[in-house]
Amino acid sequence: MFLTFSSSPFSSPSSLSAQPLVHPLRSAASLCHGACVELESDTEAVAHEGFKLGCISCKRRGEVRARASVNWFFKASDETEFSHLYSYEETEEIIDPRFYGRLGWKGSNNTRDLQDGSITIHNVTFNDTGTYMCIFSRVLIYPNYNFQTNSTKSFFLNVMPRRTRGLASIVSEVTMYMSIIGLQFWLLVEMIYCYRKIAAAGEEALRESEAEYLAIASESKDNCASGQVAE
Repeated sequence: MFLTFSSSPFSSPSSLSAQPLVHPLRSAASLCHGACVELESDTEAVAHEGFKLGCISCKRRGEVRARASVNWFFKASDETEFSHLYSYEETEEIIDPRFYGRLGWKGSNNTRDLQDGSITIHNVTFNDTGTYMCIFSRVLIYPNYNFQTNSTKSFFLNVMPRRTRGLASIVSEVTMYMSIIGLQFWLLVEMIYCYRKIAAAGEEALRESEAEYLAIASESKDNCASGQVAE
C-alpha cells in the first residue's frame, strides 16, 4: 500500500515574467524520458534467498531539476517502534546491525534525482519478517528557490520457508489455458466455415461456367443450322 504525499509549487506572476523563454522543441525534449510508474513491492520473501524491497516515488514535474535521498526503516513483527535501517544519498549506508553485509542498492543510478529507491536483502531470514517503511526526501530546484517534498511508503513483509503459488496465480493460469483452447476451437470452426464457403462458391462458379458453355454451344449450333437453310 502506498501512502504518497506530494505538493507542487506554483510560481508567482512576477517570477514567471523574470524567467527566460524556453524553446518549444527543447521543452518537449526535456519531457521525453522513460515513464515512471509507482509499482507496489512484493510482500512475500523466501528464506535463504534474495528479495527486493521495492520503493518508487515518481517526480510529478519532469522538467524541474531535483535531488533526492532515500531512508529505509524496519519494525520487526515483535517490535513496536521503527529502527533506521538504511540510507542512500549518492552513497549507501547500512545502519541497522542486523542487516550488515546483507543489503544492496537496487534503485536509480548515476543521478541525484532518485525516483527508484529499491534495495535488496541477501540471504533473507525469518527475523526479517516485519514492516518496512521507505521515505523519499526530494528537493525541487527552481531558479529562485528550492522546495522540499516527502513521500512515504510502507508494507509488511512475510518470510516463507519455500515458494508457494497463490490462488490468484493458479486461477489466472487455468483461465489462460481455457482461453487458448477456446481460441483454437473458434479458429477451427472459422476454417471449416471458410472452406465450405469457398467450396460452395467454386461449385456455383463451375455450374455457371458449364451453363454458359452450353448456351454458347447451342447458339453456335443454331447459327450453323440457319446458315445451311439460307443456302
